[in-house]
Amino acid sequence: MKRILRFTASWCQPCKMLAANLGETDCKIPTEVVDIDIHPEIAAEYGIRSVPTLVMLHENIEEKRLIGNKSPKELKEWIYND
Repeated sequence: MKRILRFTASWCQPCKMLAANLGETDCKIPTEVVDIDIHPEIAAEYGIRSVPTLVMLHENIEEKRLIGNKSPKELKEWIYND
């Protein structure tokens, strides 16, 4: 099963914009929010160096990653295209 980890932080303005843009994509893949300040161990496990970052997992194996804020169109392309 696929899922997306959305790495974010409460102080990050681009993260808030990405969250809104992701909401516009009507994403059918379950998305989990990981605040890097609350869960630094998870961020370290995935080698997160900047936020916002999206990590798509399939069977808990990373398939791809996207760094930075993107438009709803760019997000749809990233989510649904291999």
